[in-house]
Formats: sequence, C-alpha cells, structure tokens
Amino acid sequence: MRSSVLLSITSPGISTANKPISFAKAIGFGVALFASHSAHSQALQCSLAEYESASPLSVRSLDTGLQVQWRGNGEDELQLQIAVESGEPVIRQLTMRAAAADWQTVLQNARFEYSVVEGFRRISNQQLRPLRDFGVELSQEVIDRYKWDVFWDAPLDLREETSGGNPPPRNGVAGQPGLPRSPDEIRRAEIDFDIDSCAVRSDGARVEIAFQGVRLGSFSGEFLVTLYAGSNLIKTSVRAATQLPSVAYKYDAGLAGLQLGENANVAWRDTGGLLQSYRLQGPANADEVALTAANRLVVAQSGAGALAAMPPPHTFFWAREVEINVGNNWYRKDADSFAIGIRQGEQEVVERYLANWSLYSAPPGTQQEMEAFYLPVLGDADAAFAAALAYTRGDVYKALPGYQVLGSHYHTNMGRELIESGSIDTRLRDFEVLRSAGINIAGPVDRPREETQLEELHYLFEGALRHSDETFMVLPQMENSNLLGGHWDLLFSHPVYYVDERAPGTPLITEHADYGRVYNIGSIEDMMTMIEAEDMIIYMPHPRTKGSTGFPDAIADSAQFLNDHYRGVGWRWGMGSDLSEVRLSGKRVIPLLDEMNNWIVGTGLQPKSLLAITETYFKAPGDDVYANGPVTYLPLERLPSGADYSSIIDALSSGDYFVTSGEVLIPFHDYQGSGASMELVADVEWTFPLDFVEVVYGDGETTQSLIISATDLEAFGNERFTIPFNGEGQAWVRFAAWDTAGNGAMTMPVRLPLQ
Repeated sequence: MRSSVLLSITSPGISTANKPISFAKAIGFGVALFASHSAHSQALQCSLAEYESASPLSVRSLDTGLQVQWRGNGEDELQLQIAVESGEPVIRQLTMRAAAADWQTVLQNARFEYSVVEGFRRISNQQLRPLRDFGVELSQEVIDRYKWDVFWDAPLDLREETSGGNPPPRNGVAGQPGLPRSPDEIRRAEIDFDIDSCAVRSDGARVEIAFQGVRLGSFSGEFLVTLYAGSNLIKTSVRAATQLPSVAYKYDAGLAGLQLGENANVAWRDTGGLLQSYRLQGPANADEVALTAANRLVVAQSGAGALAAMPPPHTFFWAREVEINVGNNWYRKDADSFAIGIRQGEQEVVERYLANWSLYSAPPGTQQEMEAFYLPVLGDADAAFAAALAYTRGDVYKALPGYQVLGSHYHTNMGRELIESGSIDTRLRDFEVLRSAGINIAGPVDRPREETQLEELHYLFEGALRHSDETFMVLPQMENSNLLGGHWDLLFSHPVYYVDERAPGTPLITEHADYGRVYNIGSIEDMMTMIEAEDMIIYMPHPRTKGSTGFPDAIADSAQFLNDHYRGVGWRWGMGSDLSEVRLSGKRVIPLLDEMNNWIVGTGLQPKSLLAITETYFKAPGDDVYANGPVTYLPLERLPSGADYSSIIDALSSGDYFVTSGEVLIPFHDYQGSGASMELVADVEWTFPLDFVEVVYGDGETTQSLIISATDLEAFGNERFTIPFNGEGQAWVRFAAWDTAGNGAMTMPVRLPLQ
C-alpha cells in the first residue's frame, strides 16, 4: 500500500507537472574515474553526493574507474565497470553470473555511439488553413507556437515536387511556407564526448551515472547510463538541448567494440518472424547495415552471453501515417570488433509517404531525452529475444478479464477498398494484422467520396459484419471535416446512412430504395439531431494540429461540444513528438483533456474523455502496429453480436475505461471518501520499471497533479496504490501511471463529488 506524496503542482488550467526526481541528500565524497588524456592519465572525480549507500545497487571506485553491482532479473547478478578515456565513457567490463556461479564476461571495452540528423522545422499549410479561417494574423509568434505540432513536414526530403510548393500525393495540402528546402538545412553529426565531470545519483531502485560535457550536433548536455535493481536493463540517454530556433531531428544509437570471436554473431527476426543471423565472416563494413527487424530488436552474441539492443517502444516514433518497418536496427563489422544499435529511417519509406516524415520537434532550451535500451543475458540469442520481448508483452496487447481491447481511427478505407476489390466478401489483411496484435475491436475510419457515400457506407457496414466473430469485431467509424469544427470521428451504435447535403425543401429523413432510412445533413442542427436520435458519439481525433489546429478550443462554447454525445478527443503520441515530454503527448493532448473538463464545470455534462487512436493507413503483415498505436481497454465481458454496437458506445459514453500504450495497465481503480478525505485506490501492473503515478484533478479553473514517485518498484510488477488527496472544491479527478521508457496508462476523469 502506497500513499507517500512526492510533489504537488498547481497550474492555471493545465497540468504541467514534471517527472519527479527524488535524489539522496548530499553524502559529500567522490570516486575517481580515470580519464586518459594525451600520453598521461588524470583522475576525473565522480561525485557520489547524490548516491545513497542503502541503494540496492552497490557503487564503488576501482583503479580502473567505477563499478556498479546489482541483482538483475531472476537469479542474475551483474557487474558494470565504467571508466572515462580521452574524455569518453567506456564500458571496461560487463560481467554476469546466475545463482552465485562464476562471473562471466559479456562485454569488454565497449563504447557508446550516438549520431543525429537535424533539419528545419516548418509549420504546414494544413495547420495554417484553420488559422486563416479564424482570421488569425499569421505572425512569427503564431507560427512558432503551432509549428511544433506539425504532421505534414519532411525536413530531410529535398525533392522539388514536395519541397517546391506542389501538394504531396493524396492529402491535398499545399506546399509549406518557406520552401523549397535547402541541403544546407540538413546537418549530420556524431556524438562528441568531452567529459569534464561525473555524478552518481540514486533514485529508488535505480542508479543513474551522469557524464557532463556532451555535444551532439547543435545539442549540448549530459550522457546518462541508468541501471535498475531487479532488471538486466541498461538505459543510455543523451539529455541535451539546442538553442537554435527551428530544429527537427532524428537520432541513432549503439554499442561498439563488441568482441569478434568463434561464437560472435548478429541475430534478428525478419518481418515474417523468422530468425536470421550473420556470423560476421565477411569484410569490415563501411557503413551501418540497416536491418528490417521485427519487434525493433537486434541481438549480438559474443563471449559468454548475448545482448539485445532496442529503442523505447513508442516514443521512438514520431507522427506518421504508416507502421511500415523501415529498418529500426543496425549492425556494423569493424576491423577487429563489431557494433549493434537502433536507428530511424530517412529515405527507406515508401515514396508516397515521404512528405509525412516529420522527425522530432526540439523547441529551444527543452531537454530532449534520446534513449536506447540494452539487455544482456547469459545465454544465446533466443534467450535475449525472449527477455527483451517480455518488456512489450511480445508486442501484443495483453488480454485482461472483463475487458475488450479497442483500437481506433485506422484509415483502411474499408468501404472503398471492398468496392474496388469487386466483392463485398473480400478479406482485408489490415484486420488480420490488428487481430494478431491483441486488438479485438478495430475501428476503421472511412472518408467516403460524396458521389459514392451511401454505397461506401453500405460496404463499410456489411464488410464489418463479414470480418467479425465472437473474438474480434470491426466497429464502423467515419471521419468528417465539415460543420462541427475541425476533423471529427463519428462512432456508430448501429448502421446509419447519411449524405452531407440537404437541398432546399428536402426532408431531414428520406427513404432510399436500397438502404432504407437516409439522413440528409445540411447544418449543425441536422447533424446533431441525427447523432442524438441514432445514439452516435463524437471524438476529435487529432486536436490542436493538422486540420484541427485551433480546435476544439474554437468550439468550446458551441452547442455541439456542450453535448454529452461529443465525448472528447483522440490520444496518440506523435503530431508534435517532443522528447522533452515525460508523458505520451504530454504537451498537446493530455493538458487538453484537463482543460476541457475545466471548461465544462457547472454545465452538468459528463466529463470529457480520450479515445486512443492511430491515424495510420493500410496495414500488412510485418508492419509495426504495436509501436505506433495506443489502445483503449473497455470494461466489456464479451463482444456484441451482429451490427448492434450499442454496448461499446455505452462503455465509451460512461468514461469508465483506460487508455494505454500497452506496457502499463490499470485493471482496477476506485475513488473513496469525500471532501478533504478522499483517496484513490488503483491496481497497476507494468513491464518496464515504473517512474511515477499521479492523481490529477481540477476545479474549473486550475488543474493539480499529485505525483507519487514509483522508482523504488522493480520491473514486471503490480501494486495496489492507495493515495489520499484533498477533493474539497474539486470538480473532477483522474489517475495515470508512467514508466521509465515513456510508456503509460490513464483512466478517464470522473465527476466530483462522487455520485
């Protein structure tokens, strides 16, 4: 049972609480990391002022540097010796043993690699169009405010047809301001270590070794190695900021200096799930060899063990339309060693999507966290794959008793695709991919052409039935961009036919020879009448960006927004990916959730909610669906049958559910008590080590975040949290949990006082 409060933050209308850090009090001594400069060595003092001797990770100085010893997963025990050579941190040795057996060497004299590619961030015309419609003066201040949440940007794409003002294929968005792009905008750099100080920091059941004196392109800051009690995970991170005004960037990372030997090899699984390997018998590589590897994993085997390299599973991907695997891993054979790592593609993506390759946003002064994870094991590649995949549950959303897993806003164009296939019975492989990821309610969001809208709706409804059974179902959805403001999704409780026009004298409802009742929609009032009569609900899929820039703020006082059928907005990372965030979409969507619920205090409305969405198009086996899409866990014992989706709509309307990236789950939560003596009770389970949990509440004006550090908890845990909070005068409350890789889960707000 946990109730200790670490931090409480109050802010006007928005939750801006930072990631909690609870370091030890000063101890007042240091250890010497030996740095070799020129022909002589000098000792670099590594401060232990923020290291607690009671830490489950033991830190001590050696003649050759710093040693950390800790208990890993199961019976594993690990020792990491790290030093500084010529201003560069080096893994002198990583040894492991199981059940107090002999120590065995897994790594020796390994070095850290990072590289960055930077471009120039621009706002898109798709974002500018709504602002122009509002009559907003497009000053540099306005552009600088909205450009960080861009979707249609491609700073590394220098093609004239996408850089010179012509619209990219399909999306109808005119070229961005300030084009064409110039090769001079693109800068490439390797990490430049010039370590001038070092500190060891305790934080619960983890230790962080921080090296100051790092440059990576225009970024400067520190390099960190984080180790976790109860886990074999080793996290590296460049925590750094740029002062340039419009930086978009990508990064690659890896470990070099791995020993060649009789059993040395590199292993990965291809997109068909088959094991591939290379025994490094060929000549040295001039460049990194990109691997189109499944699960974002590459494994090096050398010496007594194996080592997996993997990115954080979700924050590694910025906003894009597709889950195509463009090669997220690499290896390189050098003259007398080899290297493995993670990478982010540039031009490997299918040509039609090159205009949608936005990279990360780095607003000036923000501390960007460029992370990579390494997982050593005693054993072979199969053991490393199994250990690494456990952190993402095998890239499958876990089945929870009493819940159904909903994935939403898939641009599969289901109705149109079935029409063009020539048969309403054609089986679309998009849904096979989703089913294999553990999703059992899939929401295709069609955007029919006006001239064939009714026919496409018919094929959508009928195709949904043909792809559904008692374990998997398709939930029809429609994305609209008229009448209600911005883009908005319509979720059906049953099939409903409508057209987006109503000629003078035409009734709202007419009968069609083939489709029966048809709504003729010509106004907001028409649309809302249909939505209420047919029990539909609305979510804005990508608020405050794309074609919804400025929304839903612009309709906060409208009749449509102030209606319980308008449930809320979509939640997805990307569309402004910013690695200074400690919560997925922590600058754009999560604060908006809290603001919306402050807007409606006193209206009597149900709290507004989030729906996990993807904003991706066609899918095929091998696509990285898990990494690129969050899901919604709905409390439903079973799937509905036939074309009656009302139980799903009712569950969404109640707000009694949680959204997640997949690694963190909240199978139970409840609020008890009243007034100043309230408490949250919640069960949380996780894979990556947990960072913090939070109770968030608002009174109609301000939002408060009560943040509880969870860094004393180990990986692969579950915990019942009991957190007291003062609900006096508060109007709503919600709960969330976040882990060390940026993954998380959130419950939806409930109204206070409790009914």
